[in-house]
Amino acid sequence: MTMYEIIQAKRSGRALTREQISFFVRGFTAGDIPDYQAAALLMAICLRGMTARETADLTLAMAASGDRLDLSSLPGVPVDKHSTGGVGDKTTLIVAPAAAACGVPVCKMSGRGLGHTGGTIDKLEAIPGFRTSLTPRQAIVQTRRIGLCVAGQTGRLAPADKKMYALRDVTATVQSLPLIASSIMSKKIAAGCRGIVLDVKFGSGAFMKTRREAEQLALQMLRIGKRAGRRCAAVLSDMDRPLGYAVGNAVEVAEAVEVLRGGGPADLRALCVTLAGLMVGLSLGLPREQAEQRVTAALADGSALEKLRQLCAAQGGDVRCIDDPSRLPQAACRIEVPAPQSGYLLAVDTEQIGLAAMLLGAGRRTRGDAIDPAAGILLRKKPGNAVQKGEPLAVLLTDRPDAAAEAAAKLTGALRFGAAPPTAAPLIAAVLTEA
Repeated sequence: MTMYEIIQAKRSGRALTREQISFFVRGFTAGDIPDYQAAALLMAICLRGMTARETADLTLAMAASGDRLDLSSLPGVPVDKHSTGGVGDKTTLIVAPAAAACGVPVCKMSGRGLGHTGGTIDKLEAIPGFRTSLTPRQAIVQTRRIGLCVAGQTGRLAPADKKMYALRDVTATVQSLPLIASSIMSKKIAAGCRGIVLDVKFGSGAFMKTRREAEQLALQMLRIGKRAGRRCAAVLSDMDRPLGYAVGNAVEVAEAVEVLRGGGPADLRALCVTLAGLMVGLSLGLPREQAEQRVTAALADGSALEKLRQLCAAQGGDVRCIDDPSRLPQAACRIEVPAPQSGYLLAVDTEQIGLAAMLLGAGRRTRGDAIDPAAGILLRKKPGNAVQKGEPLAVLLTDRPDAAAEAAAKLTGALRFGAAPPTAAPLIAAVLTEA
């Protein structure tokens, strides 16, 4: 078996065998297969696609390429949740403690943000002292003790994916559904949870721009999960507007705390109840309605907020920030952005809102960039709201006042106004449980 034969087979449109896929993943991870041959295969996959069986085989080979968490010692059915990324997406900060408060073991590996989307680890590290670097053993012990852990991904978790993604990023092969699906699911399978809830976003602020693309990706991941013996569900959610009103890191922690206190923005709360309800349903075998009732009760009685306190204390964070979010990092400058005209806010280019926050210091252009935890944007208006010329559309939070003018221009340029209110699109387009 040679890489030449494997590339030739896929270039010709033939399905690769499990042995060929394993040969490629093992050899590429070990450094025995050069980048130019790996890139040729990735491009062939991009152009020719993969069958459901091939995609599952690629996913499982990538998941087996490094360390795998063994969560068998945890009681019950551990469930993970993954979001494909969006602007203002702080759902993990809410759904993980809410599900844990309902008796679901949540041992979650999360990532950092790059570009206009924020990462859960960056948000948690906005809490002074919060430690996200845990060994697999520490993560499991903590989950066994308090039912909840959210930590950064280890370098040895699905290393084939990390190496393959770096190559895809520079060879124009990122946009391939089988490669996207296997990248996401390989890490989730290696992380050891037996249930996986997927929040697949679509729209201007999402990686997948249309609902059809998001649905195709969700179905591919559900099929992979089924072949891997995992319980899975997927939510298709609209990212044509930021989620909630806060975009950044510390400000998103504060907004998550609002929801855990029983309040917060209605859109954020509704999505979190759906996601956490699916986690509870997969773990405890409950119907969706009953599972969501449990989540709503955990938000109302304070048990979900108490789980966030326990998570914060267990990982070295300043718990006082949970009780008093004003203790979180605060930006030196608060700059209001006025509405340029009266009317109704019709639509938002959500990606541009995320890029404006990045200019203020809330995101990264490259993986090595430092993040300012206090930077961000507090939105005052959402699509459908009436606005008067001159009233605040948003507040920019930054320690970079020289970047404020550019960020404000990007934000106002992302908004479209009209004389009549728009037709509201549902935040949750669909919930999928079968591929």
